[in-house]
Amino acid sequence: MEEAISRIVTELEEIRHSQPPQPISDSSLSDLQTLLETTLENDSESTERLYDDLSSKTLSPSNLVTHIASAMDLGSPHLSISASKVYLSLLLSPNSPVFTLFTPMAFLSLLRSIRRSLKHRPSGEGSGEPAQGSGGRKRKTGVRGRGSKKHKRGSYCEDHEGEEGEFDLRVLFSVLERLQRVMGLIHLDRFPDSLKSLVQTVAEIPVIGLEVSNLGNYNKLMELCSKIFLEVLKPEHGDQAETAAEVLKWLSPMILLSKSQARTFALGFVSSRMISLAHSSDGVKKAVVYFPKYLVVKAPEKSEPRALAVESIMEIVRVMDFEDQIGFVEFVMKMTRGKANQRLLATDLIAVLMMSLRDPMGLNSENEVEDSWGMKCLKALIERSSDVTPGIRARALSNLSQLVGFFSSDGRIETVLKEVMGFGSGGEVGMNDLLKRRCTDEKAAVRRAALLLVAKLTALFGSGFDRTLLKTMAMACSDPLVSIRKAAVSALSEAFRKSQDKSVTTEWLHSVPRLITDNESSIQEECENLFLEMVLERICRSGSAGLSHKKKGDSSSKLEAKSFEMDVELMFPEGVLDLLKEICNGEVTPWVKKICTSLGKKNKLKHKMAVSLQNIIKTSESLWLSHSMPIEKWTAPPGAWFLLSEVSAYLPKAVDWEFLHHHWELLDKDGMSADIRSPHTEGEVFDEEEGLESNSVSWAGDRVFLLQTISNVSVELPPEPAADLAHNLLKRLEEFNMHSTELKAHVKALKTLCKRKASFPEEAETIVMKWANQLLSKASQILEKYISEYSEANKKGSFVTPPRSGTKKRKRTDATMSLSESVTAVYTIGSVVIVCPSADTNSIVPLLHTIITSGNSDPKLKKLPGPDISFRKTAPSLYIQAWLTLGKMCLADGKLAKRYIPLFVQELEKSDCAALRNNLVVMMADFCIHHTALVDCYIARITKCLRDPCELVRRQTFILLSRLLQRDYVKWRGVLFLRFLLSLVDESEKIRQLADFLFGNILKVKAPLIAYNSFVEAIFVLNDCHAHSGHTDSHGSKSENRLFSIRGNDEKSRSKRMHVYVSLLKQMAPEHLLATFAKLCAEILAAGSDGALNIDDITGQSVLQDTFQILASKEIRIPTNRGSSSDAADIEEDGGDSGASAAAARGRVITQVVKKGLVQNMVPIFIELKRLLESKNSPLIGSLMECLRVLLKDYKNEIDEILVADKQLQKELIYDMQKYDATKAKTTAAEAVANNQKANAYNTPDTYKVPSTKKVHYKLGKSSENDAKVASAMADASAAATARSVLKEVNKGIMSPPLNALSVPKLKSCEKENNPSVDRHFKVLESLRKRQNFDSDEEN
Repeated sequence: MEEAISRIVTELEEIRHSQPPQPISDSSLSDLQTLLETTLENDSESTERLYDDLSSKTLSPSNLVTHIASAMDLGSPHLSISASKVYLSLLLSPNSPVFTLFTPMAFLSLLRSIRRSLKHRPSGEGSGEPAQGSGGRKRKTGVRGRGSKKHKRGSYCEDHEGEEGEFDLRVLFSVLERLQRVMGLIHLDRFPDSLKSLVQTVAEIPVIGLEVSNLGNYNKLMELCSKIFLEVLKPEHGDQAETAAEVLKWLSPMILLSKSQARTFALGFVSSRMISLAHSSDGVKKAVVYFPKYLVVKAPEKSEPRALAVESIMEIVRVMDFEDQIGFVEFVMKMTRGKANQRLLATDLIAVLMMSLRDPMGLNSENEVEDSWGMKCLKALIERSSDVTPGIRARALSNLSQLVGFFSSDGRIETVLKEVMGFGSGGEVGMNDLLKRRCTDEKAAVRRAALLLVAKLTALFGSGFDRTLLKTMAMACSDPLVSIRKAAVSALSEAFRKSQDKSVTTEWLHSVPRLITDNESSIQEECENLFLEMVLERICRSGSAGLSHKKKGDSSSKLEAKSFEMDVELMFPEGVLDLLKEICNGEVTPWVKKICTSLGKKNKLKHKMAVSLQNIIKTSESLWLSHSMPIEKWTAPPGAWFLLSEVSAYLPKAVDWEFLHHHWELLDKDGMSADIRSPHTEGEVFDEEEGLESNSVSWAGDRVFLLQTISNVSVELPPEPAADLAHNLLKRLEEFNMHSTELKAHVKALKTLCKRKASFPEEAETIVMKWANQLLSKASQILEKYISEYSEANKKGSFVTPPRSGTKKRKRTDATMSLSESVTAVYTIGSVVIVCPSADTNSIVPLLHTIITSGNSDPKLKKLPGPDISFRKTAPSLYIQAWLTLGKMCLADGKLAKRYIPLFVQELEKSDCAALRNNLVVMMADFCIHHTALVDCYIARITKCLRDPCELVRRQTFILLSRLLQRDYVKWRGVLFLRFLLSLVDESEKIRQLADFLFGNILKVKAPLIAYNSFVEAIFVLNDCHAHSGHTDSHGSKSENRLFSIRGNDEKSRSKRMHVYVSLLKQMAPEHLLATFAKLCAEILAAGSDGALNIDDITGQSVLQDTFQILASKEIRIPTNRGSSSDAADIEEDGGDSGASAAAARGRVITQVVKKGLVQNMVPIFIELKRLLESKNSPLIGSLMECLRVLLKDYKNEIDEILVADKQLQKELIYDMQKYDATKAKTTAAEAVANNQKANAYNTPDTYKVPSTKKVHYKLGKSSENDAKVASAMADASAAATARSVLKEVNKGIMSPPLNALSVPKLKSCEKENNPSVDRHFKVLESLRKRQNFDSDEEN
């Protein structure tokens, strides 16, 4: 040991005068460490001998510390950490001069050494870098020998490089253990900087040490850090509050990190160790209580880090005392009225606070619920649902839905929630109104969150649905965004699941089933599953229940007819009867058919569904009979037969033939015996008979669906009953007295039964052809007989004596029956041709031609000789049916279609019957599919029906053409797209909604460039402008152009055109918006300045004015993300990710470059056009200046860069804008004052008062608000009006009103108040003469 001490002292003597101090060698450090370890084992003689030898050489312990500190600073990581261990061992050795050995600089070197050891732990880079830095320092001092020694020490480190990682980690543990023990010896209250550095270093260790692969080593490292922090927090090291604040400050970055072991350590230390200390130390408690607020301030703005910050904050708040928790809640409540990022974080914190802390509503306390902190939080969250920032609105609604779902299991809180939210009853906060506004919010994230909240509230309360809110949810099912449609379907389905209200059922059936045709396959699948759950399974449950209650109905006594309905409703719960009835609605039926078809193909329809529908029909019949009611008045529940007819196509074995046979006999017999009497001829009937008459239509419908069911299950029918039924159907058809709704079903069922009757397919075709030709022959005879009789009657009508009244009435009845038979015969022909296209119709075509051309003066159209009669006027039903049947025949025969399609188009244009036009549009749509080439040239003429006077025809045309366009039978070319634009502003709301969906959803995907390519042309077409040399319209006549334009400069026409423009702009991508801006400037504004566009023409002026409005509109401008927090929140709510953000950033850079080039081309065009309009004194100068003002504001930076080289032009533009603003302000103020004077024109002079500026300003509204120039102009105009009024009254000899009656500033008089002022009027006049001339238009 003496040799080691001698070596240490000798080396210290050698390097005592080196500047800067040289690090002690590794061998000396090893000797020192060995010496100190023996000293720590209660052998203090070695250290005493060391200090004595140092003293004998005039060396103090501080010299030793200096060179050890140098080793900690300049050595390799291995040498540095060894020196740190030696230094701490010195401090811990018995009888060591602690205050001499401890210096702040050495302590800082120690802390740096600890950090370096972790940073360079595993690789060889750590030993290389310090060695190079150390060598550099040596070369500066010029001591070459020491440099070589240093090199040797470096070589030693390289030799031990492989063991360095593990060795350094073990040494680091011992260093940290010794550091903890040293903290008990040294009080750092005198060294605040050293304390802060220590806290910072220990706080960095968990983050730097994350690379330690061994979890056990890392846990040991964290335990040592915890112990050091606990030592630091003792009162010996200074004020505990300040120390705790410093510790928490350096732990906060770890707590706000993403999930890691370092974050877990920091949270665990604060929530466990520091909270425990807080119970015994007020200073620590003060810091811990404030720490969540500090984290709130430091919380990041992005979604995921913000969520982790909220989680960390709540982990700390949960372990705080209840009073401190309430204090934090109050702090969060104040945040809800702070900046955007604070409000956003507060909405997240409120939800977690209410779900984490105990008794938020104060239900277990003595205080009122209204005063509870949870109630205040809930109201604040509802208030944030109307925040100005979309992201905050979305988060507030999402958190509200989360709270509703969380508290749904607590019945007491459910009552409080219903009271405070007012859902279903209005409430104080008007939750229904709030949800209606948010469900139609402009931001998708807000709409989605609102719909989610509606679903949660519905699941909780289950009733109290506002009709308007239901309509809003139904409209959201057609939202352009898939996520919104899914949320709307979920919300509406939850309402339907919880409520049996008829309005809910109606809205669900009208909104959800139609999504079976949605473009998104997941929505189609969801629609099918919901229909299966909500409709079919509910009917299955009800059918089983109805069957079980059947005996109860049979055993009941005789009741009145009205009680039957009540019994039926009781027998079929869950609103099944309303559900079945609404399924029969014409708007719902097509979607139900599609859903049943899809479910059937996927084998999702169950046997019990058909059985349950049969049970419902049987139970209804049994219950009717149990009330002793006549069977001829009974009808099955509406919708039951229809749904059974759809389901039976895929469940033929589930339908009982005896059931079908029984009801066919019942319905056929009752239907035949119940004649459909006209209300004009059967006015005086008993109430008992009215039910029979009204049910006749229901019987006809039920027979149709029953026949369809029979057709579906015909494969399972026995041969003999099938043959008998076929014979019966043919016999019924040959009577030609059937309603049109039944006829088609009879023909279809007859064909199906014939196929069942035949032994092989060829025989089936022969049988079908046989009865088809038989029916056509008889129908042809009836039709020919009617035409000949009608011709003879008209031929003799002018020469026959008028018959007596009885004979006349009988002949009229016979004629009516003959006409009805002929109409049925014509309809039968059409139905047979559809079923059997190859049937012989040669004898029928001339008859139909005669009917459709009757009354036509063209002899070429005559096929049969006869008088000039017009079935159009005398027999309109026959005339319409003839067109329909001829259309069906044309579908089956291409040659016939080629001959008659021009006649169809001609009739479509000339017919004055809306029903015929509607049917002709349907036929033309079918022709587009089957004979596309023949109809293509008539598309422009068909589109004229989009402006038909009848709303039904317009809507039918729009729907049919839209389907053809989607299926590519018709192309978006020519005038078709431009004519469709008028549907966006149609008088019918339904057509407008369809048009919005077409342009916003379908076209945006199918033809994304069509809005951009046709935008400029649309401006000319909508204004009916032909004043442009490059935009001559040759697509149609003037009448057609006028029909498809919104011509006029009135406010209504301009607003309609602007709505069309905005709808198109919303479909464009940002790059297309910029390109459209450029096209408008180049093709319209430049054309106006060059003379290509005649600006003297009224339509040319309208085009220019529309262009100015478009360029100034917000829809053509590309939005710029200026507010980081709100915009980021909105992007996150919409599902944006980092990739999308990066793409958006690149897009913004490109956009800025394009915008600059765009503005460079725009400014000269505007200047030239402005000069031209000024020279012509055009009224368009106002629109131009308004547009220019908006552009100068929106593109300020780009325009400033362009005008920086032309200062004169910049001054001219600024001067012109100021002059225009001043003129406009003066005009606005003068009009306001004039209107006010007109209102006070009949006031007496004594009571007349000049309107104050504030009053006029208020009347002007928002247009002149916050406008200093308008305020100044109003003040001048008001003063001028006052002067004119006073002078006029003086000239008339009328005394002026006293000054106190005028709304002008009052002046103090030197005279006393009771002293009359004789010359008051004279002074007023003198002061007025000194004012400027108010009539002058000159400006200062």
